[in-house]
Amino acid sequence: MKARVHVMLKNGVLDPQGEAVRHALGALGFDGVNGVRQGKVIELDLADGTTKGDVTAMCEKLLANTVIESFTVEMS
Repeated sequence: MKARVHVMLKNGVLDPQGEAVRHALGALGFDGVNGVRQGKVIELDLADGTTKGDVTAMCEKLLANTVIESFTVEMS
């Protein structure tokens, strides 16, 4: 079983990496980009029987800083 975790900064939290990407895109001539938010994707290869609740607990304890980041979990 696999899980994919998407971690993003919460709205209202400054994203300096995203702003640097937006600025660089503008410098390369891509003027239509008004904002960029950068996050991360974590793919987990899980043992059978691992639940979405288990993965959520992993996120809350280690994979995401829940003070400033939000996350979503996809199981397949």
